This record gives sequence, structure tokens and C-alpha cells, in this order.
Amino acid sequence: MPTPEPGAPDAVTATLGRRPGKVVAVHLNYPSRAAQRGRTPAAASYFLKPSSSLTGSGSVEKPGGTELLAFEGEIALVIGTPARHVRPEDGWAHVGWVTAANDLGLQDLRTADRGSNVRSKGGDGYTPLGPELLPAAGLDPAGLRIRTWLDGELVQDDTSATLLFDFGHLVADLSRMLTLEEGDVVLTGTPAGASVAQPGQVVEVEVGTVDGTRSTGRLRTSVVEGPPLAPWGSPAHVDDAVRADAWGTPPSGPPGLSPEFRERLHHVAVATLSVQLRRRGFDDASIDGVRPLVPGRRLVGTARTLRYVPFRPDLFAAHGGGYNAQKRAVDSIGPGEVLVMEARRDPTAGTLGDILALRAQVRGAAGIITDGAARDAVAVAAIDIPVYTSGQHPAVLGRRHVPWEGDVTIACGGATVQVGDVIVADDDGVVVIPPGLVEEVLAAAEQQEREEEWIAARVAEGAGLQGLYPLSGPWRERYDADQGPS
Repeated sequence: MPTPEPGAPDAVTATLGRRPGKVVAVHLNYPSRAAQRGRTPAAASYFLKPSSSLTGSGSVEKPGGTELLAFEGEIALVIGTPARHVRPEDGWAHVGWVTAANDLGLQDLRTADRGSNVRSKGGDGYTPLGPELLPAAGLDPAGLRIRTWLDGELVQDDTSATLLFDFGHLVADLSRMLTLEEGDVVLTGTPAGASVAQPGQVVEVEVGTVDGTRSTGRLRTSVVEGPPLAPWGSPAHVDDAVRADAWGTPPSGPPGLSPEFRERLHHVAVATLSVQLRRRGFDDASIDGVRPLVPGRRLVGTARTLRYVPFRPDLFAAHGGGYNAQKRAVDSIGPGEVLVMEARRDPTAGTLGDILALRAQVRGAAGIITDGAARDAVAVAAIDIPVYTSGQHPAVLGRRHVPWEGDVTIACGGATVQVGDVIVADDDGVVVIPPGLVEEVLAAAEQQEREEEWIAARVAEGAGLQGLYPLSGPWRERYDADQGPS
């Protein structure tokens, strides 16, 4: 097996001349990652990594016989001055430097160490940092970019402007109960795209400014096969859920996301699904007032969400320009996902144009739905992606809207939509199916359509509707007999 390259010292040790006292890592902090996990935390949560896990660029061992060595590119904060009982607005002032980090973890041990991550993420060399520290002074904490490459292919790309909990908040939150000392490291979470690396592959992570003027350089980690884990202690454990989490697959939950169920939903009318939802008490499951830009384009996918708030000059100045929530939502949409936008049913300004629609199509999105308007409607219609909208309007969104936040529970066209809900649309309209109901609703809808196809054939033969529609009495008996033994 390959001999591991001796790793360079981590950037903090090389700069300060001593190893950091502690490394604190955040579980979830990017909306794109939270959407993959199917939950958005209301508050930050953390775990500790031992300082012995720190290294610089070099190699990391994946124990022989294990399956899932996961990588996570992150922005690392290095504390410059001690922080204890600081306020969120003062937290950034205690950060001395930022650098790139790779929060590696052996997911085979995640079940044994769930929550604590002691062995799964605490292995030697499992926290590469570097290669350079960027002084925090003069940096915009909301203007940093994190990128990760696997064998040269860009797999993670996000900015600190999207964080659920900003850097100052993290420092202040931790300082409520413990002192952050000079040199301590805070790993601030990973965006979507984190996945698994195999022996022979190389992971590179870079942190820089959004404008590209400053960079840590690329932190390079090559994966090599190591000796097997010793036979004592908690055994390695891998199942489909662990694999999905490690590979970064969006949570399938109930079978609404499985290829089989996705295909079956493509063949059931929205009107039929609506009936079955109403029979289960879901009277407001339709997104009202939206129509397809191109009739005949069906849509099936799982929801990602974006919310606009009414235009206000100061809010638009702070949130409307640049890489705003709208662009971040489109940039993070994944294959088979539907971007659902809450625009307060206001069709007097565009919430989507041709460039954003093209970006969503390139990323494999299943469609876009907005209860606001689309602009560049002809160009959007020419792109091979289903788009449902309340109308068309030439004005840009700044006339009426401020793009505010993504991957939160929204109201679109009178329907509540949560991340992971199943969205089905055809020319009749759009319905929202809670994931836990997909299997039940779909099976009932398929049964209803089989019955209605049989009923339509009898009507075509000249039969009257009494007892036939809906089926009852002798007609029900005849239908059941025609179906044969179940």
C-alpha cells in the first residue's frame, strides 16, 4: 500500500509556534447543506475535534476495509484574542485569522460516535488546515468564498454570506460557556457538495475573498489506504442512511424521492392527487394562481424554497444586489429539485429571468414555481425546464421584492411548502404532498385512475352514471370481478 506523505504542519501551528488548544466544529451552518439533511436548525450546535487531528497538506489514511471517508471543505476561524462573554456584534473582533479546513470523518464509525464524533472525526490527520492564514483585519466576514475540488472537479462553492449563523454569532455563542483562547480553531460548517473520497483521490480546499483578491491557497489532501481497524471496540457500521449522508445525497425519507415513485408520479394527474389529498384533510395543498409557461410540461420533484419580502430601499440595498438569496438558491439547486418561490402572489415584477432559469436547468433542477412573475418569458419558455408562474412582467424584482432567505417554510399561492415536500404539476395546476403521505396518496390515486378508466369505457359503451360514477352496488361488483383476484 502507498506510504503516507508526511503532512506539513497545520497553518496555525506553523504561524503561532504551538498547536491550538482546541478545535470546535459546527454541525450545520449552510442552507444548502441543511436542505440536504432535511432540517434547518434553529440554533447552532457543535462538537470538539482533538488538536492531534490537525495537519497541513499531505496524506490521510482511510483504514483498510472501511467504506466512507467523507470530506467537508470549511472556513476555519483562528482566535486572535481571548473571547469570553462577548456579544455577537463583537465576536468577529476576536478572530485573528481565517484559513481553509477539511473536516474529514470516517462515517463507518459515525453510528458508534453519533453526536460526539470522537473517533469518527478525531483521527490523526483528520483536520487539515492551511496552507496560509489570512489576517481577519480588513476582511469582510460575509465576503469569504469556500471552494472544494475532488480530483480537480469543483464540488463545493459557497460564500459566508449564506451562513445560518454568522462568524460573530458563533464566537459569541461559544463564549457564553467557555473561553476561546488565542490559536483556538472554529470550523464554521460545510456547504452542499461534501462527499466521499477514495484512496488515490485528492481533495483540495481553498478559502478566499469573493472578489478573488486574497486566498489561502489550496489545502491539498491525498487519500491512501491504511491498515485495517483493530478488532476491538465499536465495529464499523454502514447502511443506506449512513451512505446517503456521507455521499451528500439529499434525504429520501419516505419514497417520494425514489426513482420508482418519481416515475409513477409522472403518470398520475394532478387532479387525481388533489382528490386524494382532500380526502385526507389537505384542502390547501394546491399552489393556486400559477400556470405553466409552456403547456404540456409536467413537473415532479422535491422542494427547495425561496422567500421574497416587500421592497424597501434600505433592505434592498443590503440584500438585493450581488450574490443575493435568489442567486444562491439557484446556484445550490440540485438534480430533481424544484425551486418554489414565495412572492406574495404579486405578478407586477419578475422573480425569474432567462439566465437564472438556464442555470437551474444546467444544474438538473426539475422545475421552478413562483407565485410572482417571470420576465424574459419567451426566452425562459425556450429553456428545457418546466416553469410555473402567476404571469409575466418586464420589471426586475427590485420594483416589488427583496430576495430574503432560502430553505425555510414558505407560503406559495396559498399553500405551505417546506423543504423536501414533493411537488407535482401539470396543466391543471400544482400540488404539494408532504413526504410522509407520498406512498399512500400515490397508491390511492393510481387506484382511482384505474377505476375511472374502467368507468369511462363503460360510459363510452352507453352506460348511465347511476351507480357507475362513483362505483357502487352491481357496478362495483362487476368492476371487482373484471380485476380478477388481487
